[in-house]
Amino acid sequence: MKYLLTILLFIIGLNFTSFAQNKPASAGDPTAKLIKFYPNPSTTVVNFELQRGYDKSYTLQVSNFMGKKVFEQTKFAQKTTINLSNFYRGLYFYQLVDRSGRIIETGRFQVVK
Repeated sequence: MKYLLTILLFIIGLNFTSFAQNKPASAGDPTAKLIKFYPNPSTTVVNFELQRGYDKSYTLQVSNFMGKKVFEQTKFAQKTTINLSNFYRGLYFYQLVDRSGRIIETGRFQVVK
């Protein structure tokens, strides 16, 4: 019985580790990030660049840590720079939304001043 339990735990352990392994993102991978943002943390500006699948109908929304929308840009360009002079220090979340309102990607960045 003890031997059987050891084998069972070993098999379960292998299954959990296979899920935890990171695979490199490729162009055909649906989990690959669509948007790249930098620098993070940011002081004066933050840049957003679409890596693939550029669509002019995307909307970029930025919210503070309380969930209040502080920035929105419709007809999102392939590269967009946001001036952070009116942003307070803290954590912000972005959402890339398509024309039907579906969230394509989310992420977060930090503003330090």
